[in-house]
Formats: sequence, structure tokens, C-alpha cells
Amino acid sequence: MVVIQDLALAKEVLLAQGTEFAGRPDNPLLDVINKKKGIIMAPYGQAWKEQRRFSLMVLRNLGLGKKSMEERILTEVSYLIQAFTENMSAPIDPFRFIDCVVTNVISSIVFGKRFEHDDATLWNVLDRLHQNLKLAAGPWALFYNEVPLLRWLPLPHQTILTNFQKVFAFFTKELEEHKASFVPGEHRDLVDAYLDELQKPEPNGVSFDDENLFLVVSDLFVAGSETTSRTLQWGLLYMMAYPEIQEKCQQEMDAVLGNNACLRYEDRDRLPYTNAVIHEILRFSSVVPLGVAHAPIKDMLLSGYVIPRGIMLIVNIHSIHHDGSHWKSPNKFNPLNFLNEKGEF
Repeated sequence: MVVIQDLALAKEVLLAQGTEFAGRPDNPLLDVINKKKGIIMAPYGQAWKEQRRFSLMVLRNLGLGKKSMEERILTEVSYLIQAFTENMSAPIDPFRFIDCVVTNVISSIVFGKRFEHDDATLWNVLDRLHQNLKLAAGPWALFYNEVPLLRWLPLPHQTILTNFQKVFAFFTKELEEHKASFVPGEHRDLVDAYLDELQKPEPNGVSFDDENLFLVVSDLFVAGSETTSRTLQWGLLYMMAYPEIQEKCQQEMDAVLGNNACLRYEDRDRLPYTNAVIHEILRFSSVVPLGVAHAPIKDMLLSGYVIPRGIMLIVNIHSIHHDGSHWKSPNKFNPLNFLNEKGEF
């Protein structure tokens, strides 16, 4: 394993030579789940390119980066505000509401539907996903990967596989419902677009099949919701821990937008302090501290060292985000890390 903790080397690996380091190392536990298909953990190659290209195209067609997507988000935000307002009289776990809101944004794109905050089926799926993320980062997942004999024993890693079976059953049900109501040429969501592609005599690639559809849906649903939910959870926590920063954000928004205005992405340039706070939340929390494991697709030379093809390469994002040579206050939550002397972002 190679661990990168230097910003310049991280840029070399992820940007300058991103293609050469775009592979994925072998991970027996994840490979038995996703069969090296989908997008996130699939090996770099023609199939990965096809699935990624198609998914990005469909996401853009469905509004990614456009005002229509912003409207979806604002709709869910209104439900979040309503949920908080209705539960002000007693202690609550805000993460469950945040998790549902973020999941609904993803679900509206992937499945064309949203879930109520108290939907038992949704919470069963989300709870299993959260449990799996904790287990996958623990010792039993490591033992599964490194000691093949243990894979067949009734140890905690079996919970990961059982949970995924339950989650995949949920996805299977949604996909079957889509197939039953699918109308060629009419795309309600990403699943419809993919089903349309499958029906073409000559799809735009050789990797389009039911299994890749299933795993692309899984990747977008799982990865897209988890990181965003965790980031928002940390943001809420930091605003509670630093009320003076929260107050400055509120004052800036009120001064620029007015008390009743709805904050939009296009307003970010007029809200340098609030923008800095958002970036500081991302920096200080580092919700994916070690990022996604990479692997060179061929032997590579990096900083004078030969990095063999296929070896696991980790970029320590948390370390870079707390490196004193790059930040004014590396170990303190401080929005000034992203502002110059004039208060500009």
C-alpha cells in the first residue's frame, strides 16, 4: 500500500496523471458484492468509461447543474424545515431528517420518486447502509480480505453481505416496478433512460446490461446520499459549536438577500463569508478522510519511486486538509482559511 499525504503528489495522482492512477485495487469483499461492475469500484477500462459517460449524460439531461435540479433540492429543503418546525418541542436526531432529504433528492433522479420521512422501508435500507459503512471500515472487513479461510465463518463480516442482500432487494423491487410501467422514449428518471438504452438494437457500448443497471443505481443511490448527509450533519454540528460563525452567516445572508429570500447557488459570489464557511466544513470534517482507493493501471514513477501496477494507493485527504503549510488555522474551525485580507473568497 502507498499513502499520499502531500498536496503536490495528490494533485499529481488525481489530476496530472489521473488516468494512469484511475484503476481500483483488488478488494475481495467489495468485489463479491459489486462484481467489479457499476462505476465507483469498477476497474478502469472501456466498460467503466461507458457507464460513467452515460450516467453523466443522463444526469445532466435530468437537470444536474441546472435550475431544475435546484428546484428539486429546494423542495426537499422545505420538507426539512417543516420537519424541524414540527419537532421543536422535544429532542430529535436531526440526522434522520437530513438523511431522508438528501436521499429523496437522489431518489427523484434515479427512481423518479420521493419517500416520506417516516417510511419504514426507506429507513430499513438506510440503517443497513450506515451499518455497512461502519463495518467496512472496521477490522472484520480487513480480515475478510486478507484471510480467505475466515470468509466462510459466521463472523461479523457476514452482516455486511446480509445487509447488502436486503438493500439489493429494495433496488430490485424498484427496478421491477419501473420495467412494468416503462414507456420507450419517455424518461422519468435515470432508470428509464437506462432501460431505453438496453432496448436499442445496438446500445452505445458493450457493457449495458441488467447487472450494470443495478449496480449503477446502487452506486448513485448509496454514495450520492451518504457523503452529502454526513457533510450536512457536520455543518449543523459546527454551527451549534460556533454560534458566532452561524450568526455572521445569517447576518450576511440577511444583508444580501433579505430575511425571506431563498438561498440559491448563483448567490455564492455575493456571500463570501458563507461560502468560506461551507468550504471550511468540507475541509475540517473531511467526511471521506482517505478518499477512494486508487491503483495505477501500469507501473508508474512517482516522486522517484516505482509504483507497481495494481497496488493500493490511498490519498490521505484528512492529512492534507490539516497540513499547517497550506492553512492559516489547520487544526481549528476557521472560515478565514478561505478568505483573503479583504474578506474575499
